[in-house]
Amino acid sequence: MNRHGNIYTIIYIVVLVTVVGATLAFTSISLKDKQRVNADADKMRQILASVNIISEKKDILNDYEKYIIDSYIIDNTGKRLDIEVKAFDVNVAKQSKELQDKRLLPIYECRLDDGSLKYIVPMYGAGLWGPIWGYISVDADGSTIYGAYFAHQSETPGLGAEIENEYFGSRFIGKRIIKNHTFTPVAVVKNGKKPMGNQEYVDGISGATITSKGVSSMIENCLTPYAGFLESLSVE
Repeated sequence: MNRHGNIYTIIYIVVLVTVVGATLAFTSISLKDKQRVNADADKMRQILASVNIISEKKDILNDYEKYIIDSYIIDNTGKRLDIEVKAFDVNVAKQSKELQDKRLLPIYECRLDDGSLKYIVPMYGAGLWGPIWGYISVDADGSTIYGAYFAHQSETPGLGAEIENEYFGSRFIGKRIIKNHTFTPVAVVKNGKKPMGNQEYVDGISGATITSKGVSSMIENCLTPYAGFLESLSVE
């Protein structure tokens, strides 16, 4: 066959694309389980970070199994659902876009070394350049934030990306979300500003107004469906 002819060139390209495609597909399939394990471990790390537990990579699974004593799904009335889906497997990004009364709402129960019980809820929203997400933990009475962890996909380094830093999450510690048995989400506001009413708030990231507003909207959208559950804890 003439190696300089068009037919040879076409056959060569088809064979090359087929071989490369098959190799990439095989590699992807081979690594899929490992990628899933790594993704699950990172999710566990983030959940633990919301209760101020920082785990080494090698200890994440053991710490998660030690501290997370239960996980389940509730509806927006606070009722625990008896379904086959596991709380860990709920697609929070998808659920955050559903009507509140249609959502599957995961709850993680955490028992700390001092014996105190915390409830952890996941969140998902939009920042300036892409998705943001996180976890907020509350005390056993459901009224006060114990810890918070936030992450992002592509926010601006030094600005919106700062939501992932511990100092930002620590601003939420001690903020009350249940007052007089009524749920009120914590707001994220521009420095020097205050929300209307008695809503508690934290200062946003300087120079990252849109990302800060995204965090505030995410908290309101994702925590509000848990209001019935949290209010029931405050009166037990």
